[in-house]
Amino acid sequence: MGVNYFDLTGQVAIVTGASTGLGVQMAKALASQGANIVCLARRKELCDANAAEIRETYGVDAIGVACDITDTERVEAAVKEVMDHFGRIDILINNAGTGAVAPAEQITDAQFNNEMQIDLFGSFRMARAVANAAMLKQNYGRIINIASMYGLVGNKIAPASPYHAAKGGVVNLTRALASEWGEKGITVNAICPGYFETPLTKETLDSEYFQNYAKTMIPMSRYGKEGELDTAAIFFASKASTYVNGVILPVDGGYTCM
Repeated sequence: MGVNYFDLTGQVAIVTGASTGLGVQMAKALASQGANIVCLARRKELCDANAAEIRETYGVDAIGVACDITDTERVEAAVKEVMDHFGRIDILINNAGTGAVAPAEQITDAQFNNEMQIDLFGSFRMARAVANAAMLKQNYGRIINIASMYGLVGNKIAPASPYHAAKGGVVNLTRALASEWGEKGITVNAICPGYFETPLTKETLDSEYFQNYAKTMIPMSRYGKEGELDTAAIFFASKASTYVNGVILPVDGGYTCM
């Protein structure tokens, strides 16, 4: 019998932003490999519903946890809730995020700060809390930060300077944490998605002008499809990536190769 390098049976994974969109997809992907799942987001009812579906579909344990990742006390309380239930945390996917779209000259201090608090500082808060509560003691962990191709490049069609700045910060935060925690059994990697349809992006991506732009700027001439981000998350979460640390992986159809 061959070895299943992607088997996550018995491991515990927290996925932030797992109320809708890509977070739910990645939570289901990890569950399909046997991981127990924590759906973490602000909207408890959606987290609970997603967790119930995961339990029924994949036969793993799954819970919903309400948390605002801009609040350190709530983050630490949420991580404690997970530890009380499971006793360990093996995988963290920092997926929760937002996006302020407006010309840079019109961006307010509040918009810029909100982006940083959620996308960048929120990812750090979660990583710090999970490392302290579980991963450093276990001498094992997989942290996967969801950055963006916009953390690697700029763009002219959808001005979003706070988002670019925050996601660029996530990219180098990934490298910094990978450098600090690698020798302690914790790998930290980042996925930089391209254009995927989510509740936040659907209206924009459906527009004719954006579809024409995509055909010009994406070598594969299309958006990402449901499930095409999941395999990268499974790889980074699994023992198949034991010597992969500090990697920034674009999953963008080639957008950043040009």
